[in-house]
Amino acid sequence: MKTITRRSLIASGAALATGALLTPAEAATGSISIHIVSAGFIIGVSGGSGVLTLGGHRYPLSVGGISAGATIGASGTDLVGTAYHINSPADIEGIYSAVGAGLSVAGGRSAAQLSNAKGVVLRLRGRQVGFMVSIDLSGMQISLK
Repeated sequence: MKTITRRSLIASGAALATGALLTPAEAATGSISIHIVSAGFIIGVSGGSGVLTLGGHRYPLSVGGISAGATIGASGTDLVGTAYHINSPADIEGIYSAVGAGLSVAGGRSAAQLSNAKGVVLRLRGRQVGFMVSIDLSGMQISLK
């Protein structure tokens, strides 16, 4: 009986120690780069492409959007940043919206923090080239190619 009790105790201790080391799966963090071209007069449209790098793999992206409000001009923007809270590459897909105001004249800096309905957060920064004045409600859709 002592042998069974010792073996049970050792097995239970090992199982308990192993269980303590296991943690729930955490969402991953990836890097993202996006190129967007925008143009508008009152209503603006934008489109572009990008790449999500996650776990050593590269996933091509398609970017599109529309804005409504006081928008005048045309610009090109190159953004780079980090995508947080991604459980799978498909989580990057969705509509990212933000309310914002901005002015870019031939080379302004851009920064944004956006999130989608799946909880993915994008922190982006970059450079905008062209002329664009905007006070608008914008929406950007990202999808995997």
